[in-house]
Amino acid sequence: MPIQPVPKSQTLSALPSEWPVDLRATIRGQVEASGRTIVVLDDDPTGTQTVYDLPVLTGWGVDVLAAELSTRPACFYVLTNSRALPGPEAAQLGRTIGRNLAAASAQTGRDVVVVSRSDSTLRGHYPAETDALAEGLGQSVDGTLIIPFFLEGGRYTIDNIHWVAEGDTLVPASQTPYAADKAFGYKNSDLRAWVEEKTGGRVSAGDVAAVTLDDLRRGGPDAVRDRLLGISGGQVCFVNCASYRDMEVFVLGLLAAEAAGKRFLYRTAASFVQVRAGLPARPLLTANDLDLPSSGGGLFVVGSYVPKTTAQLDALLAQPGIVPVEIDVAALLDDRRASTLAAAIAATDAALAANRSVAVFTSRKLVSVDDHAGSLSIGRRVSDGLIEIVQKISQRPRYLVAKGGITSSDTATAGLGVVRAVVAGQILPGIPVWRTGDESRHPGLPYIVFPGNVGGDDALVEVERKLRIA
Repeated sequence: MPIQPVPKSQTLSALPSEWPVDLRATIRGQVEASGRTIVVLDDDPTGTQTVYDLPVLTGWGVDVLAAELSTRPACFYVLTNSRALPGPEAAQLGRTIGRNLAAASAQTGRDVVVVSRSDSTLRGHYPAETDALAEGLGQSVDGTLIIPFFLEGGRYTIDNIHWVAEGDTLVPASQTPYAADKAFGYKNSDLRAWVEEKTGGRVSAGDVAAVTLDDLRRGGPDAVRDRLLGISGGQVCFVNCASYRDMEVFVLGLLAAEAAGKRFLYRTAASFVQVRAGLPARPLLTANDLDLPSSGGGLFVVGSYVPKTTAQLDALLAQPGIVPVEIDVAALLDDRRASTLAAAIAATDAALAANRSVAVFTSRKLVSVDDHAGSLSIGRRVSDGLIEIVQKISQRPRYLVAKGGITSSDTATAGLGVVRAVVAGQILPGIPVWRTGDESRHPGLPYIVFPGNVGGDDALVEVERKLRIA
């Protein structure tokens, strides 16, 4: 029988009471004393959506990683954008980064723990990436920890089921549009069955371990530690989680298990990183925090085609003063490509020069094929077109919003030429803002990385209003 959606408020209120002690300061102290750096390999730029004051690197050479590790940071990100790659290429990239991290760690004497940060709705190259990372690092790990909880996006793992909040309803993840993704689709919301499905039966559902909400809310950090001390031989273990306090309890137990000699790879969504790094919560950014210029227009680049993005784009385009620049996806795939892009560049430049905000967006009809590689290839051609617009406009926007994981990654690396940025914080829950580095095309530009699957229908409108010139 299919798992049925359940009421969110009622389900959460029926859970056992949260652990009563705030553990964040204790975690922070242990992280600082550990002598380890958390390296987050982010398969698209949206994984920075819960952190602040942390660097993001867009390269992963040994020299680049060693330079960052030599500063002995608590945590930094490496943007891999591996979700945009075919599986074999993503795995090879994981092996390469794993080897480079091991070499940089040995060179600097700084030990690392590695987070494979991916999608909170269970899309991405699992288990290919974690297998490749373990191989590249040359370390035997006791287990892989799967932690898709992401509070800001309404993703909860309860009773071993991964849920996606839609209003006040929790929908099993496998019944959402994300599970129908042509590249990364799946049929199971029970994470035990999901692991079996994704590993092609190599790992059976019965062999998957779990940290339960009873462990977290009744047993506390000691129960988590004991549960993790029993993980060995590369076993897969996932974590039920319904709040940040649950995550704190888990992380403190995890640190105790690691102090006792256990070593894990983490496959997680974004909320885990904030707690694992010991970062206190911080208020959302305001326009004043970003020191925006007093003139100019904002630029929205929208490539994501999921229904949530389309609803958000429609709301933005309904606002007075927003200049729409629509890119016909079919035209990007044939001999109309050059003229289509030239017209879009001219229209965008003209609007920005007139101090008007612009929304550059792909046509909403999805053009795809049935095979994984073909879908990724079309996505690459479309993304390359959007990036060409960002590269060739002559006007500097007041700020830039990139909507969608692949779009935001390519905009950062190819469009803006970012080598190292710093996460300033979040403009809305789950929506990070970067400050681009001096090496970028627009140094110091507030760059807003807007995930395709986050926010309500008015989220793009909220960003535009928040940053609008008074």
